[in-house]
Amino acid sequence: MDTKGAGRSPAWLAAVWAASRAVLLLTVFKVITVTGPDVTSDVSVIYRGWYEVLRQGTFPLDDVTWQYPPAAALAVLSPGLLPFLDYPHAFFVLCCLTDLAVLGLLLRHGRGAGRSPRGAWLWTAAVPLLGPTVYARYDVMVTALAVAALLVAARHPRVFGVLTALGAMVKVWPALLLTGSFRRRPWASAAVTAAGLAALFAVSMPGAFAFLTFQRDRGTEVESLGALVFHVARHFGWEGQVLLNYGSIEFLGPYVDVVSTAALVLTGAAFGWLVLWRLRVVRTDELTLPEAAFTAILLFTVTSRVISPQYLVWLIGLAAVCLTHRASRMTAPALMVAVASLVTLLEFPIGFIHVVTSDWYGVTLMVVRNGLLVAASLVAGRRLWRSTVSSAPLASAPAPAGRADESPVSR
Repeated sequence: MDTKGAGRSPAWLAAVWAASRAVLLLTVFKVITVTGPDVTSDVSVIYRGWYEVLRQGTFPLDDVTWQYPPAAALAVLSPGLLPFLDYPHAFFVLCCLTDLAVLGLLLRHGRGAGRSPRGAWLWTAAVPLLGPTVYARYDVMVTALAVAALLVAARHPRVFGVLTALGAMVKVWPALLLTGSFRRRPWASAAVTAAGLAALFAVSMPGAFAFLTFQRDRGTEVESLGALVFHVARHFGWEGQVLLNYGSIEFLGPYVDVVSTAALVLTGAAFGWLVLWRLRVVRTDELTLPEAAFTAILLFTVTSRVISPQYLVWLIGLAAVCLTHRASRMTAPALMVAVASLVTLLEFPIGFIHVVTSDWYGVTLMVVRNGLLVAASLVAGRRLWRSTVSSAPLASAPAPAGRADESPVSR
């Protein structure tokens, strides 16, 4: 074994992380200017406004852009932990520290027999490909909860359930981490935690669940898979509009409701496939839980009416967890997500005007980005199925004895 090479790897990783994150901080602090719309306005204007409302002990009842579960208030209020900084700068610094915490978790989990530093490298290299949006949204905080949950799942199933529930109460999607869990304890602890948090917010702060009504009458967001229909249709006389609606830039007009309904149907189909997969599973190993979570989030992301740039942070985090295992079957989908992240930066914020106007450059960017995500979803789903259901499984890591989530499933 090359001990010198092994010693250099963490040093190189730390150097790349520090350099890339310094650039990210300089972009959100506006020392370096990135072409396109100012992505930091969500923090300096929207989040800051919510912060002032939440400090009064209530949720933003009259703001339709508040579309998040009640525990999202914790992320919005978190800059109060750094009172010596103004709100936006405190938020950006906290995002950077959270980013560092995720790196630490991935590095620790990537050591030892059968483990790999590839997960930490993927996180280090792919996150900055999304540009300043990473630190200008709270998704990196939610992703940290999801990563931590998956990494403790084998040894501490109840903690996995608690962290999953907390993540779901911050931004819903971490609930899908339970997709590949075949143990009762995580499900029970997640249910108890979610119910407790919901009750706590319901009795302590008015409007905790007002966000549920703010999803009505949404259009199709311009970066979604379904939006490609209208990007192309605009070149053939489609008479719709692109407007700011419910906090995002959406297509509104003829047939938008049809495409939005089709997206919901596809989401339902994805859910149905996941249910079928769980019913057909005949074997699992230590990779099944993170790979099922990664696949589930991919499926629900590509079928959504909205594919915002920050959603890629979720996928990078879950892919990184998969790659901490040397025998991971998700290397190809993970690389597709990394490339899709770079294309996402090119379309937002750099080329967003081209996307909004549906010129051919903008349409090409969306075809490539969404095409990569669709391909990643199909490959991930196929590999998950083959490794757990098919009679000809892919090579996988041996399952540790005595863990229900990581051993053959009895039927």
